Amino acid sequence: MYITTALLRRASSSSSNTSTTGKRLLSSLSKKPVSNSASSAISSNFNQTHQRSLSFYSASRSVQRWSHGVDWNSPASLVAQIRIASSTASLFQRNIATMASENAFKRILTSLPKPSGGEFGKFYSLPALNDPRIDKLPYSIRILLESAIRNCDGFQVTKEDVEKIIDWETSSPKQVEIPFKPARVLLQDFTGVPAVVDLACMRDAMNKLGSDSNKINPLVPVDLVIDHSVQVDVARSENAVQANMELEFQRNKERFAFLKWGSNAFHNMLVVPPGSGIVHQVNLEYLGRVVFNTDGMLYPDSVVGTDSHTTMIDGLGVAGWGVGGIEAEAAMLGQPMSMVLPGVVGFKLSGKLKNGVTATDLVLTVTQMLRKHGVVGKFVEFYGDGVGEISLADRATIANMSPEYGATMGFFPVDHVTLQYLKLTGRSDETVAMIEAYLRANKMFVDYREPQQERVYSSYLNIDLADVEPCVSGPKRPHDRVTLKDMKADWHSCLDNKVGFKGFAVPKETQEKVAKFSFHGQPAELKHGSVVIAAITSCTNTSNPSVMLGAGLVAKKACELGLQVKPWIKTSLAPGSGVVTKYLQKSGLQKYLNEQGFHIVGYGCTTCIGNSGDLDESVAASISENDIVAAAVLSGNRNFEGRVHPLTRANYLASPPLVVAYALAGTVDIDFNKEPIGVGKDGKDVYFKDLWPSTNEIAEVVQSSVLPDMFKSTYEAITMGNAMWNQLSVPAAKLYSWDPNSTYIHEPPYFKNMTMDPPGPHGVKDAYCLLNFGDSITTDHISPAGSIHKDSPAAKFLVEHGVDRKDFNSYGSRRGNDEIMARGTFANIRIVNKLLNGEVGPKTLHIPTGEKISVFDAAMRYKSAGVGTVVLAGAEYGSGSSRDWAAKGPMLLGVKAVIAKSFERIHRSNLVGMGIVPLCFKPGEDADTLGLTGHERYTIDLPSNINEIRPGQDVTVHTDNGKSFTCTARFDTEVELAYFNHGGILPYVIRQLTKQ
Repeated sequence: MYITTALLRRASSSSSNTSTTGKRLLSSLSKKPVSNSASSAISSNFNQTHQRSLSFYSASRSVQRWSHGVDWNSPASLVAQIRIASSTASLFQRNIATMASENAFKRILTSLPKPSGGEFGKFYSLPALNDPRIDKLPYSIRILLESAIRNCDGFQVTKEDVEKIIDWETSSPKQVEIPFKPARVLLQDFTGVPAVVDLACMRDAMNKLGSDSNKINPLVPVDLVIDHSVQVDVARSENAVQANMELEFQRNKERFAFLKWGSNAFHNMLVVPPGSGIVHQVNLEYLGRVVFNTDGMLYPDSVVGTDSHTTMIDGLGVAGWGVGGIEAEAAMLGQPMSMVLPGVVGFKLSGKLKNGVTATDLVLTVTQMLRKHGVVGKFVEFYGDGVGEISLADRATIANMSPEYGATMGFFPVDHVTLQYLKLTGRSDETVAMIEAYLRANKMFVDYREPQQERVYSSYLNIDLADVEPCVSGPKRPHDRVTLKDMKADWHSCLDNKVGFKGFAVPKETQEKVAKFSFHGQPAELKHGSVVIAAITSCTNTSNPSVMLGAGLVAKKACELGLQVKPWIKTSLAPGSGVVTKYLQKSGLQKYLNEQGFHIVGYGCTTCIGNSGDLDESVAASISENDIVAAAVLSGNRNFEGRVHPLTRANYLASPPLVVAYALAGTVDIDFNKEPIGVGKDGKDVYFKDLWPSTNEIAEVVQSSVLPDMFKSTYEAITMGNAMWNQLSVPAAKLYSWDPNSTYIHEPPYFKNMTMDPPGPHGVKDAYCLLNFGDSITTDHISPAGSIHKDSPAAKFLVEHGVDRKDFNSYGSRRGNDEIMARGTFANIRIVNKLLNGEVGPKTLHIPTGEKISVFDAAMRYKSAGVGTVVLAGAEYGSGSSRDWAAKGPMLLGVKAVIAKSFERIHRSNLVGMGIVPLCFKPGEDADTLGLTGHERYTIDLPSNINEIRPGQDVTVHTDNGKSFTCTARFDTEVELAYFNHGGILPYVIRQLTKQ
């Protein structure tokens, strides 16, 4: 057992190129390993924990989840106890490692008394610093400050780091670097599988370098919720949940077994089985602590997750955001997260939502405002009296959409509404009392009943909630909001406009085309704008009882009036947790949703991630043969073209009640204010206003139907797994036995031929342009998560390996196999590459020959010729999901640099983490203004000495036609430069661990 703090924060491993800070940190590498007796004690602790974890999913008597008493027979208690045991071991390691430098702030360690006597525990008191600057800090920054103070060991976190945060008002505009140690890490299976693959591969690499592979173990609690694998294969059926889960296990048995192996092979990693719910809703309702009490040490909960919508937890007052899988892996292994101290946008809410306006309408409005304001890389903190007027579920909906408006976090500090929600969801009275007492004592609690002290923000926005109108977003981006009253006019302008985010370029003479077909023996028809998918899906809205029950009320009114959703529309309901099912059933509304085809299809992220399943063959054929611009309406958070379904070119985000309304209308080409939705059983027209429930109607149903016992019973059962999961048999070995014939789990090549010497920084010489993009290229374009097209390189690979087309599954489910994911890179069928003059599809021009071939084939030709490639792009490159394969894939294709107008936060850091150079054009410049066609060859001058590179420095790019231009190197911190010097973040971590 070795000292984990030897992982460095600010230095490359080359001692000759080490800064003063780096030398100070490198000195910790020379510290002796922990004594054998200490090592044995920790190993024993871990081994006991591991043995107990083997019974994790066995059914047993339930105990209070938040109890601090040990009950190893209880799965619910076991979760907490594993964490406490592992945290104790981690704290012991940290204490050993920092004996040479005690915490510089130990003087402010303060007792938090219980009202009844005794104490809750001790905490680092911010008021005890007696620094007036702290009172003005945004609440979100106070959480960063507390973490820095508590972890201030003189190595990973210094007094200088703490001072930077206290002086946030002055230091944040200067883009200063700080370390952050999150309390825990959260994974879902699409991102969790490649993370566990990497950890398993890192163990092999440690072995090959002659080191101890058991050093590769999470040192913070890691929760992995399997929620992204279920597909809507079966819909409109009472048996849909069971049928889809059976298909899910058939397709993913190998992946699930691998994850179950990982939960046993790695300490401190717990896996929540399939069918339990969406990761973010489980986090909100169950996993989120708000305040940790670990061995009597109190501190705020914080989390980083490998899904960009980890931000949903910000609605609960927990600091959390999405990171790439490779960053999360480093955090698991004890590496502090290096981040730029962010600016904070203060967003003031006032007033109250009008009758009939939903939380979804509010979040789509907020998303548009913040996108326009520009919040990439910033925190957004909501404040004002209006915050107290919206429910916790509404706050979580707004926080969930942080990636869509570009912020790192959309944070709501804890207040009385938060405490009420904690009690509703089954947290004990004592735990809630501890949370309130701690946050009040440390000035992290907002009480809107008291006068508010003014806080300082980097910039300010405000909205009167009464001004929010019903709306949707689309047809291709979440921040393209359209008010409901303008929807019909906007749709017709989209048909007219040239192809783009708001255009389909449908000729006037064909806009009224009607495609008639036979659907299971009955006549059917489609037009441009016809809805073919209507899905109540994703974590964004399914955590929110008001909109879920609102959808049920719309369905009920429609049934009573005699309206029915057309049978060829694929309708589905995928709740975020079992609690939703319970309150829909108690309210009596699920039967009406069923009558309209919105049967529950599974508990997980379905349509929003592209797991919408196939359309009926007759519907698909009618769309394809008649070139229909078909529509999907979903209550998710992503609607990028090609993501929801290959055949739905128009995709609109809407509240669950609006999803039902559009399904009933059967088209998005409708003015709900003026046109009837349909004809009722009495022969009279039925209008939108006849179906729409009032705010009071919804509130009454929520009050009577959403009960604390529902949360308690749901989460007592969640840890027990299900029969299919519990029957999975996995080996006990700590090293994974790779199967070379597997098409799901494959040993990646990242560490092959790796030595202890870092490769050093690399420039780019005479590289070809692989792709030339415009604006808003998403991670979905770069590495799609959905279906594998039958004519793609990935499909060809699968067929060659004996996989039938029906068993292709999705790219998301295949992320454990680098061979498939490399072939799926830039394979989105809606991608537009300027090298092909606007032609849509996953192909490119092989510059030397002029041939139009698949991106993968072109990349392989360049690689075989020993030539690197670059990607040219516009603004917001890499927006969307935090998808590490969007960086891993290009690296495997031989991409050496991406030159863009701007990058989305997570994707830029992922590129660095995989050794790819991110460059930004200078303001006002891009490929077009510089006259670049993509036919040039590119040389990027970078110093060969890492010490000569600085974050944000200018870099010259030369082309073979004589043009040169200057870019900004987007290495944003010294740590990122250290990663780049090592060829990526994971090789860096391996080398540091091997040296210990």
